[in-house]
Amino acid sequence: MTLDKVLRGQHVKIVAIPDEQVRAQAIRFGISIGSTVECAEKIIGGPIVLVRGKQEIAIGRELSKRIKIELV
Repeated sequence: MTLDKVLRGQHVKIVAIPDEQVRAQAIRFGISIGSTVECAEKIIGGPIVLVRGKQEIAIGRELSKRIKIELV
């Protein structure tokens, strides 16, 4: 499953970020393989807002399609 399929309120674990450039972008956001995040908001046609700790991160829809996750 990819991050763009997550629903509001779900907790997910990042299991793979295949593309090296996407992985570098995600690390800049504080997300790496093995990280657990919560979907705070899913804006229709827009970004997905994730919460990790006290930090909120908005991930663009195209980027989220390249991040593989599993439900926690």
